[in-house]
Amino acid sequence: MPNTIFCVPGLVCNLHYTDRTKNRGYETHIIDFNCVRFHQTTKINYKLMKIIKFKTVSLFWIMGLLCISLNINSQERKLTRQELKEVRKAQLEANYRAIDSLLNAKSFVLVADYLQNRYGDRIIVTPTLNFIKLNTNNGILQTGSNWSMGSNNVGGVTAEGSIGKYELFRDPKRLNFTLQFSLLTNLGFYDVQMIVSADASARATITGMGRGKLTWEGRLETIENSRVFKGQNSI
Repeated sequence: MPNTIFCVPGLVCNLHYTDRTKNRGYETHIIDFNCVRFHQTTKINYKLMKIIKFKTVSLFWIMGLLCISLNINSQERKLTRQELKEVRKAQLEANYRAIDSLLNAKSFVLVADYLQNRYGDRIIVTPTLNFIKLNTNNGILQTGSNWSMGSNNVGGVTAEGSIGKYELFRDPKRLNFTLQFSLLTNLGFYDVQMIVSADASARATITGMGRGKLTWEGRLETIENSRVFKGQNSI
């Protein structure tokens, strides 16, 4: 009588015992394994198809939810950028008002990161030694270097004197200022034109009696926060 065992998933083995002639008193049995497809293969395939369909539908649901989530996150990022833009605008407007007070009071320091001559040659400089400083009625123009003495003992030139004509032009739309003033110093008479932005970046060009000009490019600071070092006045 055939016995039934499971060999591998989905397959059934019919175990056949075949009696052969007895040889030398020993009974010989030949075991024949005949693997056939499990009779429930159709049912299993049907269940498997149902599972695949269910998982496919679930996958589409997950992908749909993921797309919705990504769309919401994208909208949140846009809102965040807009909010950051508004915060930045508010900060610049506040800076604009603060800078207006400094320029109107003639109390500030332009600390230079670069100097540029009339030919457009631009060099990096030491900020603490290269500056334009105004304090009410007094002004200082200075250049300097760490590598030489100069006429001011800090590697450059220092001109100090009284402020003459002083005009301030405001541009609230672009959030910047144009400032023009004159200085009568120990080295002569100078005209200064400055452009200052709400982010405190500043650029000032001075001209004297000759054709030469020099430009300081850097940032505007309060006198209290500035760490500039003044050399002796040049002769």
